[in-house]
Amino acid sequence: MLENFNYSSRQIEKYFKAATKDFIIARDANLPEVSFKFAYDSLIKLAVTVCAKNRLRIKARTGHHIILLQKFSEFLKNPDIEIFGNKMRSKRNRDLYDGGIFIDSKEVKEYVSWLNNVVQETKDYLFASPKLFK
Repeated sequence: MLENFNYSSRQIEKYFKAATKDFIIARDANLPEVSFKFAYDSLIKLAVTVCAKNRLRIKARTGHHIILLQKFSEFLKNPDIEIFGNKMRSKRNRDLYDGGIFIDSKEVKEYVSWLNNVVQETKDYLFASPKLFK
């Protein structure tokens, strides 16, 4: 599912900006469903970004989000990414494929707060390499 691929620093920066844009929408949205959807999208885009920095491209196949979360967790050395990410993924799948679910605003606030830290960890990880962004 993962293959080697050389990304430009510009492409990696573009991925990170897209992920942070989704995070801002998640953080600022007034509806829990909107916050949750954009928080999950941001998490997956952050995972894609970190994989890209490590010259890995994911192929869209069944289970590819699971692999992305595993690699993201591994690269950042943060097991919570895989744990919380899979909780979010499971909830998203139930909402999509089981006819919808209730998205609790308190739970979403916790996810967004947690994701805020992951965004910062990702930023630190990406910017630790001085040649990555010009």
